[in-house]
Amino acid sequence: MSSGGGKRKQRHEEHEEHVNHERWLVSYADMLTLLFVLFVVLYSMSDVNMKKFAQLASGFSSGFGAQSVAFQGQTGPMDGSGNSAQIVKIDPGANPGDGKAGSGSMTSEQQEAVKAAMAAESRQEASKNAQAAAKEAEDLKKVENKISDALAKEKLLGSVKFTIDRRGLVVTVLTNEVVFAGNRADLQPGGKKILDAVAPTLAKLPNRIEVDGNTNQLKAKTTFYPSGWELSAARASTTVRYLVARGLAKDRMSAVGFSDTKPLIDPSDPRSITMNRRVDVVVLTTLTADQAALLPAASGADSKLHTGETSAKAAEAAKAAQESGTSAESTTESGTTTTDNSHD
Repeated sequence: MSSGGGKRKQRHEEHEEHVNHERWLVSYADMLTLLFVLFVVLYSMSDVNMKKFAQLASGFSSGFGAQSVAFQGQTGPMDGSGNSAQIVKIDPGANPGDGKAGSGSMTSEQQEAVKAAMAAESRQEASKNAQAAAKEAEDLKKVENKISDALAKEKLLGSVKFTIDRRGLVVTVLTNEVVFAGNRADLQPGGKKILDAVAPTLAKLPNRIEVDGNTNQLKAKTTFYPSGWELSAARASTTVRYLVARGLAKDRMSAVGFSDTKPLIDPSDPRSITMNRRVDVVVLTTLTADQAALLPAASGADSKLHTGETSAKAAEAAKAAQESGTSAESTTESGTTTTDNSHD
């Protein structure tokens, strides 16, 4: 043992770490900083920079071929003018909330530039709508050709009429005694044969299908139904059920009864007794409302009630039109050559 006179080495006494009760201040400071940044960003977004807005309007105007009045002396691309225009100085705008922001503080030139840009954008939108309507009319015509092929094969093409309106392709089945018996909503064998020919083409389409029932304008009493409303709706429903049984998706179908409220031709016409008594199978278009409004114009003669055109007849018509166009072009080129030789 060592002598008791030596000093023992003192051990370092460990103390529990002191808890910092003010750590929340760090998180609080971070939150305040983030809030400050958020409000700065919101403020900067709310500031209307009239200079940049007018430059954007001018860019739209020039890009779409309209005259830009944000620059003095600058005209559209069709005028052949260059880029040697003076830039009009534009007030960068006022602070938001002082009543000077927006178009009220713009000069007349700036307002005209904005109007020109908006007009150019409207023209572009109208052009897109017209192209979409033309493409849809072409597609619906092809559907008509396929349905006509099937009907012609069964020698039933004369029993169905076609129209293209803003709703889409309307396949009109005349509900004479071959389709529905008088005052009845039960399909006759002839009606089933027509729908059997139409159904395969409709089943392959992604479009929704609406079936409209219509009665003629005769004031004859409906024997088995309270009125023409119930009779027309029952015929439409019967048609829908038959098409669903032939492969059409139930969730794509709808049935509507119109009674005598939507005559196909003038009730004073003797043909209205049979023509207005009908079922319309409508292949609904997928276009927007603005585009669909252009469908009748885009479809031309097909917007009128007509007999279906088979694919073979459509191909013959297209070939004849192409040959006619080629012949006219050759005649024009020949006349131009003769004129040039006369000058020589």
